[in-house]
Amino acid sequence: MVAGGVSLYGDVMTPTAVTSRRVRAAVSALWSAAGWRATRGALAGCGVGLLGCVLLGGLALIWGGAIISLAEWPVGGWAHAVLYIAVVVAGPVMALWLVQGLTAVQRARLHATLGVNIPAASQAGRRPWPVGPWLAASTWRQLGFHLLAVVTGVAGGGLVAACWLAPVAAIGYLAAGHPPAPTGAAACLAAAGLLLAAPWLAQRVTAADEAAARALLGPSHREDLAQRVESLARSRADLVAAADAERRRIERDLHDGAQQRLVSLAMNLGLTRERFATAPEPIRQAIADAHEEATLALSELREFIRGLHPAVLNDRGLDAALSGLVSRAPLPVGLRVDLPRPASPSVEAVAYFIVSEALTNVVKHAQAARAEVRVSRHGDVLRIRIADDGRGGARAASEDGGGAGSGLRGLAQRAAAVDGTLTIDSPPGGPTVIAAELPCES
Repeated sequence: MVAGGVSLYGDVMTPTAVTSRRVRAAVSALWSAAGWRATRGALAGCGVGLLGCVLLGGLALIWGGAIISLAEWPVGGWAHAVLYIAVVVAGPVMALWLVQGLTAVQRARLHATLGVNIPAASQAGRRPWPVGPWLAASTWRQLGFHLLAVVTGVAGGGLVAACWLAPVAAIGYLAAGHPPAPTGAAACLAAAGLLLAAPWLAQRVTAADEAAARALLGPSHREDLAQRVESLARSRADLVAAADAERRRIERDLHDGAQQRLVSLAMNLGLTRERFATAPEPIRQAIADAHEEATLALSELREFIRGLHPAVLNDRGLDAALSGLVSRAPLPVGLRVDLPRPASPSVEAVAYFIVSEALTNVVKHAQAARAEVRVSRHGDVLRIRIADDGRGGARAASEDGGGAGSGLRGLAQRAAAVDGTLTIDSPPGGPTVIAAELPCES
């Protein structure tokens, strides 16, 4: 059995060959792109860490000295007291500026030297500046990174620089000290070993630096989830707004295009019907049938357009749109709208369609003699209440969306699309009450 290693091709390698390969790999690492990139990152981290150490350390010395002097020495007048109080109070504010500024510099340094992007922590839910940032865990994590940078940045970068400069130091030692041959040889061997270790050490230092930055400068797991939830909420709001805008566009195109052509066709067929009143019966019947079909198609198109997005909702607001909806209902419907300020267009569209579909369900299934609709705004919440005196027993459909109650499930989905809620209270025998709450600014 031969001691050594096995090559990629299955050949047995002797210890000399293994050592030779390792030496060649260590030497080639001296000019490798990864080694130089890690070295740049380590040296830049050393510089920024040293800057942070000086700034934060100096601020801490000034702040601590002011507190000690104020506690131990008598205050010499109001000006003296105001000066010391200003220093003590301004210390946390200056520290916050330094922490945030150093964090921005560190993120830029990591991106420029290592290509690492560290996202900023979410600003949602914080109290006003400067108290709020100090109450956030992210500020303390950033401060911890800048303190840790004394080790990972200053010490680590200093060691990397020392390894690269070891041959220069050895040459200077040999030239200036004229040491004995054994001592000079040992210095040369040590310098060569440190030089060969420089790329490896730089990569380890930058790896530790990157790991610390991701853990302390970036958002925590909870903050990351909060950012994702916030992003999803914005995306959903954008999709709702885009769908509403698309419905408006289709409604406008149909109103200005196909509907106008159908109106013209129906009018022409009506005139033709009068003009050929003395024509043979088959001709008159064909014209009459065409006129009635055109009128029916026009009526259905108008209902379809109204179902897409009623034009009155854009022109005159939710109150007028609901008034028109109630007036077309086949049963008496009481309406009360109290809107001191209008909601966003997408929310008003959702409110309109909730009332429209709820009244459709009342007409089709409730066997009610009367219904009542109330819409009001309380702060930033739009409240909708639809009640009827029907037979009750209404319920939303199952998760698959099929079967009875799918219309009511559609109401709940419309409300949820804008972060709203919808409840149904419909005991057997009635009455049925559908209540929805929609945030006005979604």
